[in-house]
Amino acid sequence: MLTAIRAFAKSWVAAVLIGLLIISFAVFGINDIFTGNAGDQVVKAGSRTLTSADFKREYDTYKTRFEQQAGQPITPEMASANGLDRRVLDGVATREAFAELLSRAGVRPSDKLLIAELQKIPAFFDQVSGRFDPKIYEQRLGENGLTPTKFDQVLRDEMAEQHLATSLVNGLRVPRAYSALGAIYAMESRDLAYFPVSPQSVPQPAPPTDAQLTAFMRENASQLTRPEFRVLTIVRFSPALVAGNLTVDEAELTKRYNFRKDTLSTPETRTVVQIPAKDQATAQRIGQRLAAGEAPAAVARASGVDALTYENKPQTAIPDRRVGAAAFQMQPGQVAPVQGDLGVAVVKVVSATPGRLVTLEQARPMLEAELRKDAAAERVYALTQAYEDAHQGGSDLAGSAQKAGVAATTIGPISQQGGDLQNQPVQGVTQKIVETAFALPAGGESDVTEAGNGEYFAVRVERIMPPAMPPLAEVRPQLTRVWMLREVVKRMQTRADELSARVRKGEALDAVAASTGASVVRVGAIDRQSASQNQQVSRDILGRAFAAKPGEVFTADNSQFGLVVARVEAVRAGSGSTLARMAEDSRPQMTLAIFREIGEAARTSARQTLKVKTDYARARAAIGLEPVQQPAEKGKAK
Repeated sequence: MLTAIRAFAKSWVAAVLIGLLIISFAVFGINDIFTGNAGDQVVKAGSRTLTSADFKREYDTYKTRFEQQAGQPITPEMASANGLDRRVLDGVATREAFAELLSRAGVRPSDKLLIAELQKIPAFFDQVSGRFDPKIYEQRLGENGLTPTKFDQVLRDEMAEQHLATSLVNGLRVPRAYSALGAIYAMESRDLAYFPVSPQSVPQPAPPTDAQLTAFMRENASQLTRPEFRVLTIVRFSPALVAGNLTVDEAELTKRYNFRKDTLSTPETRTVVQIPAKDQATAQRIGQRLAAGEAPAAVARASGVDALTYENKPQTAIPDRRVGAAAFQMQPGQVAPVQGDLGVAVVKVVSATPGRLVTLEQARPMLEAELRKDAAAERVYALTQAYEDAHQGGSDLAGSAQKAGVAATTIGPISQQGGDLQNQPVQGVTQKIVETAFALPAGGESDVTEAGNGEYFAVRVERIMPPAMPPLAEVRPQLTRVWMLREVVKRMQTRADELSARVRKGEALDAVAASTGASVVRVGAIDRQSASQNQQVSRDILGRAFAAKPGEVFTADNSQFGLVVARVEAVRAGSGSTLARMAEDSRPQMTLAIFREIGEAARTSARQTLKVKTDYARARAAIGLEPVQQPAEKGKAK
């Protein structure tokens, strides 16, 4: 036996088999050969897996919702740069881990609850019979990339989480000590005393020299550097430019009216009740009961069928063509059996609303506007074709525009944000034109590009002005004003620090204020609830006051007159009755906050407990992004 194996190992057949085995290691990986391929798994959380298709559906749903909130489309590059793919991957991984943990804990909705939840979704019901339709159910799920099994799991997960949340909220209530601490913090009030340090209290600096302004410009180069500007020549093809001399052909107007007459007019509508009957005898019985005034629903129920009601519908809305034709020949209140395309039915006409025919004169303004719009679009198309013919024949943008009979306008300089040198919007230039222009080199000319609303344009970059700081002479007044203000603020801060140091050493606040010619302002009973409504002090003063200890001296900005030197005179707690009421009133809010923290901690714990595995590269590939290059480990060659 061993001899035979050795002989086979030396044969050419064994060499081929070993070669194939080596290739399989290289292609599939050694781990997959011995442990089995894990399959298409973007997320693995216990018994749950999320495939590439599942992740793409989750990502597209999240991205669409995010685009609706942002009010603009999100490109794959924007999504990748802002970590949208990573955010969705982390979110679904945490969700799947939490759902798996709930399932292991025994929180599983029953089939009865699941069916009841499905019956609350109107999209799965037949619009005619009003009953749940399995085919419509599968069709709607397929349109959203789901299967019944997957959707059942989604519903079960949501219901399990809702049941757990409801039980926690109903039974959770924070101790009174928690809300009492919050009430004490919120009701604490402080007495504050301060005096101003105004710009008039410090020596004014001398005007800056050119050297000082140049140094100031270098210090603030990032704020002062102007962006790239470009000078552009634009050719526009707009319906508004050619619509002024367009006339409407009366024959064409009449032709369009005859074509649109039915859609412009309002058709006759009727409220019709239709009850199916298995034969003529049954139809006669149903008709007699309806004629006697019995309710259609009761009559239909007695025959074991459902009554179909068409409320104020035109004839085309009735699926059975012959039933619809008969119903619109009957008088209101009339009942009659009808042999329809789908079987015998009893029809009752409840009411009829006459239609309204729109005349040519009534439709004239709208139809003339449509015809002018169409003619303008054709004229614009002819101009673009003439321009493109000249451009392809070798003419530049200006020459092509002249041959086509349209104007070429030079504008600029303009930045990529659409502003001029004073950062004011350049009129008549859309963002689409700017984006196209900034994608061209100097001297480059674009093709005819659609601008929306039936308009087109072509643009040429005449000159590019690279980013640069403005000349000193151009911004000298503004720079001088900012430099002087900065120096005054520096001197005010130095003066405020000197005065606050005197108060800390023991001098009276009033005496120090009087030495500067200022008087002390005292504000009492400032609390956190009403602090934002206090007009006497700035937000910076309030923030520093509530962070300071009793008797502590500090300096702060004041939007009214510069800086202040302030001291916390006293700290007082709220009254007992008010604190007790606030502590009790705030318990529900604090309980909700604790509940949210418990939920976040539970999800984090579920992910750590189950050791969830995610495949970031496979997730990016599922949404059409390139895999992120992982850094090479130390000591290993690239």
